[in-house]
Amino acid sequence: MEQISVFDIFKVGVGPSSSHTMGPWRAAQRFVREISRKGQLDHVAAVQVSLYGSLAKTGKGHGTDLAVALGLNGDDPETIREDAVVSAFEDICRQKRLHLGGQHMLPFDPQQDILFHVHETLPYHANGLTFTAFFRDGDGLSQTYYSVGGGFVVKEGEENAANDVRLPFPCHQGADVARWCRQEGKPISDIIFQNELVWRSPEAIRAGLLRIWEVMRRCIYKGSHTAGVLPGGLGVVRRAHALNERMLGKDCPYTDVDSWIACIRQGRWSFRDILNWVSCFALAVNEENAAFGRVVTAPTNGAAGVIPAVLMYGVCFCPEFRSDDAVVRFLLTAGELGSLFKKGATISAAMGGCQAEIGVSSAMAAGALTERLGGSPDQALMAAEIAMEHHLGMTCDPIGGLVQVPCIERNTMGAIKAITAAQIALGSDPSKARVTLDAVIKTMKETAEDMSHKYKETADGGLAITVGLAEC
Repeated sequence: MEQISVFDIFKVGVGPSSSHTMGPWRAAQRFVREISRKGQLDHVAAVQVSLYGSLAKTGKGHGTDLAVALGLNGDDPETIREDAVVSAFEDICRQKRLHLGGQHMLPFDPQQDILFHVHETLPYHANGLTFTAFFRDGDGLSQTYYSVGGGFVVKEGEENAANDVRLPFPCHQGADVARWCRQEGKPISDIIFQNELVWRSPEAIRAGLLRIWEVMRRCIYKGSHTAGVLPGGLGVVRRAHALNERMLGKDCPYTDVDSWIACIRQGRWSFRDILNWVSCFALAVNEENAAFGRVVTAPTNGAAGVIPAVLMYGVCFCPEFRSDDAVVRFLLTAGELGSLFKKGATISAAMGGCQAEIGVSSAMAAGALTERLGGSPDQALMAAEIAMEHHLGMTCDPIGGLVQVPCIERNTMGAIKAITAAQIALGSDPSKARVTLDAVIKTMKETAEDMSHKYKETADGGLAITVGLAEC
């Protein structure tokens, strides 16, 4: 079975969607690299992109056209300036040309060269796209990719590619995690750290996870200090800014994210206040995500606010989180829980509905929070199960094809559920639980298979139809 690193689950990029933006962007880059490896980059006369299934139905709202154009243009979602994402795509549209791979100038009109096949779905996955390069000598090269959720991309023909990485503690199910923890007498984060050493040095693991947290922190801070209306045409007003302003007022001056966190820590907050802060953190991230801001896929962009919100809750309000080590361990545990869902079910809303995004992120956060608050490995797995159990069947029905309504608010719900699940698990005896994490993952997969396609990120059902707004 596929071996997944924590750094496969947590990826830095831009919004609004990991499967509809990040994945297609990466697919475009892979296609360009393939042409380049064949030594044919300078011989390309034209490029065409065909989008199928969910990518075609909600591609405009998710910025899929922007993503493939910038990917072909040689831009990278991890390094491109946030303020250049939209303007770079607008330049391509206006000039009707791009730099293929950042090197070869090519005529390219997104209106004509990106085709939306809304009535066709490719057999392997709902998120399929085909790139075709036409060479000057009359030959061509065509390749199909699938964006399978969380920014993961599979090339056609590689669906069952073997993974020969050997981990000291392979974990394909929750039962594997529990067994290794019992055998070694260690928490989940220690077991996963040993697995990560197969890919990276201890220093690289720590530095990489702290970088992930820094991107999350800055995203929360920026979103909490940016007012206005989100792009896309729905007219959704940002709320994190006003919520932050109302909570802090002008009594505690600050100049950056560290002094802002210090101000929050100094407050004497009621239970309701803390709920407001958790909502603020989650809203901030997903408002940034909706505005093509820089986020961490956790495990997807549509659910990018849950884990940062729960982690920031710990950093601000829980003494157990007052160290970098606590942050690193939280992300190790959360990342492993996310990989269990990817292996056993899906993290793609186009395949499983929103249970595969918000549900999975809530389970990841719940388990990680439980461990950091002193819970046993069994209690951490129990918390993940509780969180997912209460997201089963959640549909994905984005209004106007945008990752805004109901997506942004759902991140606040997922974060609160994660904290609640952790509290329940910490006060429970896992040996008396009637549902295991593996059982809930299996149930989630079966629920996804039974769910009507119109509730899987197509904007063909649910709120997307009831509210009656066409794709913006």
